[in-house]
Order: sequence, then C-alpha cells, then structure tokens
Amino acid sequence: MNRHFHTSRESSHSGVFKRKAGDTQESEIKLLKTETDERFISHTNNADTCKLTLPIQPDYYDKSFPDYRQPVEIGCFSLDSHRQLFNDARQLKYCVKPTSKNPNFNLRDGYKDRYIKRNDNIKEKLDHILKWILLNKHKFPTLSGDNKSSASSNQLHTDFITWRGHLTKILTTPYENREGWMLAVTLFNGTYYMSEVETEEARRQREQRTEIQEELIYGGYKFEQYLCADKPGGNPNPAGVVNTNEAFCCVVRTRLNGHSLVFSGEVDCKDNSDPRLKAPQCYVELKTSREIYSPNQERNFHRFKLIKWWAQSFLPGVPRIITGFRDDNGMIVSLQSFETMKIHHLVKNERNCWKPAVCLNFCNAFLSFVKKAVTRDDHRMVTLFSWEPGKDISYTVHTDRTYAFLPDWYVENMIVQEGNHNPE
Repeated sequence: MNRHFHTSRESSHSGVFKRKAGDTQESEIKLLKTETDERFISHTNNADTCKLTLPIQPDYYDKSFPDYRQPVEIGCFSLDSHRQLFNDARQLKYCVKPTSKNPNFNLRDGYKDRYIKRNDNIKEKLDHILKWILLNKHKFPTLSGDNKSSASSNQLHTDFITWRGHLTKILTTPYENREGWMLAVTLFNGTYYMSEVETEEARRQREQRTEIQEELIYGGYKFEQYLCADKPGGNPNPAGVVNTNEAFCCVVRTRLNGHSLVFSGEVDCKDNSDPRLKAPQCYVELKTSREIYSPNQERNFHRFKLIKWWAQSFLPGVPRIITGFRDDNGMIVSLQSFETMKIHHLVKNERNCWKPAVCLNFCNAFLSFVKKAVTRDDHRMVTLFSWEPGKDISYTVHTDRTYAFLPDWYVENMIVQEGNHNPE
C-alpha cells in the first residue's frame, strides 16, 4: 500500500497569502521555505493594519506532490441508534459482493416505512472525536503517563484534530464553484481543533430539500444495506430498517508535509476476503450515482463527483470505491469499482480538470495559513475561517461563545491531565 501514496520531498509549492490593508492596494506576501519544510509569511511595513487572506486559484498550487504519510489507523468507535458512542467496532459492516453486475437493487424500498433519519438540526461538532480521545489517552504518548518529564506545549503530539469530511472540503476547494464553507479553529494545549460551522446557504438548502432530494439521500444508505452484512460471512438484510444514526468510524494518524493530523471518518464496510489486509486498507467506500448516458455527463462525473470521492477515500487510505449506478426509477442497474489511487488517471487528460497535487498542496497551504493566523492558545477563542466561491479565504476572531465548540468536559479533563504531568 505504501507504493500507492505518491510522495516527494521536493518543495510542494510556493503559494502566496495576501494581505488586505483597508483601502490600500493588495500586496502579495510570498511564503518562504525553511529547512524543515514549513512555510512562513514575510513581514512588510504596516503589517499590523493588514489582514491575511489565502488565495485558492489552482495555478498557485500546481507544483510537485507534497509528502503525505501513509495513514495509520490508531483506533475506531461506533455510534448506535441513539448516537451513543462505544469504543469498539460493533457497528462495522462487512462487504458482500453481488454476484451480478446488474443487480436491480431498489433504492426506494423502505423509504416510507423502514427509515429512521438522524436529526440534522443537532450539530455534534467534534464531540464524538473528543470523547474517543478521552477514552484512548494511551494512543497519545504524552497523555499515557509513561513520560514523567514536564508536559510539552502540545500534549497530543498532534497539530490538527478534525473530521475527515472537513479536510475533504479543504482539498476540493480550488475546484469548487458552488458551495462555500466556514471552519472554526481553536488552539488548545498546542493542538488546532477544527470544526465546521454550517453556512446560511447550506442551512437554507438543507431546510428546503425536496422529496426527491430526500429520497436520493436515503438511496445512498439503502445501497449500503444491499451490500453489507452485520457479521463476517453473513448476508445483507435489505428488508431491515435503515437507521442513519448508526455509524462506524475509524481514527487515523498521518502527516501532510510538516503538519501532523489525527482525524476520524465514517467507514461503510470492510472487505474481509483477504485477511492480510489491515485497516484502513481493508475498508471499502460505497457510492451511488445517476446512470451516465452521454459524454457530457461522463465529463461532469469525472470533473465534479470523482474529485470528492477521491479526496474522501485518499485521506484515510481507503483503497476502493464500489459505485452503484441508478436509473431514474431508483434502481441500481450496474456496478463499477474504482481504485482510489487510479481515479486521477481517468481525468488527467481532460482539459482544465482537477489535479491531486493541487488539492494536497492547497490543503498544506491552508494548514500553514491556520498556524500563521491562530497563535493564541486559548480554548475560549475561536478563529472562523470563511470561504465563498470566487473569493479568497479570510477569517475573523471571536472571543465570545458564539462559535465555541470545545465542551467544558473536554477542556477540564485535558487541563487535569496537564496538571498530572506538572505536579506543583
């Protein structure tokens, strides 16, 4: 699997941050590369009156591929039908490959009478990941108690804690032209915690979904039900209830250039056919998409959908995506498997199409941008990074509780841990 992750120790990009100084003319501030491959912004006159922004144009980041370390699973957790977290794999499903490539799965079956939908109005933020951290302190060496020396400023030995979905949005930003985003960042005990904030436009779209759109969302979960068994060697049960509260999530550790990351993401199922495959290489992502009838539809599929699928699976190291193509009646009429590391071969010869190196270089630049903008270690402070299509990334700083997302139970526990390392 290591060979699948293309890395290079060459300079990943020489992107730029921009500074806005009121009504003064914008000046580009080039990033400087140090021997440790970290990037810093050069200072100019009147820096105190300037505000940093980050451009997203792909050309800035069209350089050699950055270092992306092979993701390693350091744990997992399950969420039951009540969103209760369990520190185990009880919700892990097992992939059962259909015998036919034309299975005629009915994605609408059960929508009216066997569907329990998670409450989208409840924003869980990073709570599940934070609970997992508190249950797995031994996975972070400086919290295990083995190191009796004084606590370092970074107790988790990790730069960033977040969800895989948040990183997916960052990776795809240089090529996104429809959906903006907001990410709240808090620096606490040396680690940057990053949690998404729903934009007004996203909230409006969620609240105004049509019945057809709701059915399509359900169909994705229903497809999983057709291909997944509860136990190894078992059979799928498509007659059962689809409950979107339930989930199995992996937690992985990796590094992008100089940025260490721990993030979690939901896993659809495990391929149990080869016992030599270890997590996350044994995981499989399941997707549905409308049947493709024309070359234009195929181009759109390659340009807009595959980039998100690739980013979502590349980040945690999931090697394969099984896709069910549906007709307009909600029936799966064909199946196709995509190897994550070969997806870019489908698009690389298309004009103005997306490039994996651009996505990773931009993510690297954004993480550097966060480190430059957020310097105060304070669990009560939130820096809100915002982006809208056609604009640069900017940020605002908030010291009230409007965007605060680190719960008191987590902060208090981590402060106690610091005290244990520094007895007075």
